[in-house]
Amino acid sequence: MGAEPLPGRVVALQANYCLVDLDGPCELGTDGSEPGRGGRLLCTRRTRLDKSGLQVCVGDRVTVASVDWRARRGSVVGLEPRHNLLQRPAVANVSQVVVVVALAEPGLDPLQLTRFLVTAEATGQPVQVVLSKADLLPAAEVEAWCRRLEGWGYATVAVSTHTGAGLAALRRQLGQPGIAVFCGPSGVGKSSLLNALAPDLELRVAAVSGRLRRGRHTTRHVELFPLAPGVLVADSPGFNTPALPSDPQTLAAAFPELLARLRASPCRFANCRHQGDPGCAMGGTWDRHGLYGRCLEEVEALAVVRSRGGQGRQGEGGMRQRGDRLEPLLNPQLRRSSRSTRRQALDGELSSPDRED
Repeated sequence: MGAEPLPGRVVALQANYCLVDLDGPCELGTDGSEPGRGGRLLCTRRTRLDKSGLQVCVGDRVTVASVDWRARRGSVVGLEPRHNLLQRPAVANVSQVVVVVALAEPGLDPLQLTRFLVTAEATGQPVQVVLSKADLLPAAEVEAWCRRLEGWGYATVAVSTHTGAGLAALRRQLGQPGIAVFCGPSGVGKSSLLNALAPDLELRVAAVSGRLRRGRHTTRHVELFPLAPGVLVADSPGFNTPALPSDPQTLAAAFPELLARLRASPCRFANCRHQGDPGCAMGGTWDRHGLYGRCLEEVEALAVVRSRGGQGRQGEGGMRQRGDRLEPLLNPQLRRSSRSTRRQALDGELSSPDRED
């Protein structure tokens, strides 16, 4: 058993356990009876971490103690401060966020892409866009999408795992030491991209649903994979509706093209909504003006719901908060009872001793 705490990084979470890669090279045993040290350990988490409210995430720097080298087990006893945290997927200490969307099968949705970009901007780290399945569209359309996204303020690479186009450029951009997170909707080819960049990974992939033309979930959890010395890439499960920030005042900072223009020429009023407000420096001619307005509407509605304790008034088309999304609040008078409830009521009526034949 090891007594000295050892530093490492969490590379995956499995149920109530953490997979931790220890720092330094893996030391082999001097003979067959003595196991080597270092490498990867399956670790539990000390109860005091849970009681203190510290949640361990993939990418966290931790310290491990009570190591059983033969069983390759240990216990996480300490959590180092994080530089940042990407909320969904939950990855700590991110140095780069790569938003992957498909140009076809499924087709690119600008609003969905904008929501992913807003989530990625919250880390404060560089964000870039990868357009997968570039071989399924004409070259002119691919180039048009690249120019459009660069106008949004993002470095964009169009790639194809079938032809190999763009993979060398993407590999160069991922070559900086640190953690790069691949995130995006289901079925856009994140795992296929990682397999193309590092064939030894052999990650599981699946075709897009033939009936719905939507992606299937093949990645079930977040895990870090080595791409180059010092370079880790996180593959994450796909999801289709990223959450937006809770504060409407912070939304503008998540749009690089809006932020750049406001720094050069600020609006007349500090609380400008950039939706036709008096003295607005943006106007309504920028590409994502409508997308920004839809996001702002949702964020402001969510802020109203939170100010009311999570529930609106029935007469005003009330909403309720479920996680980070809003759902209509159904009027109880309009609820239809279930079949079992109606059957029980009928049985009770028939069996009532006061019922007249």
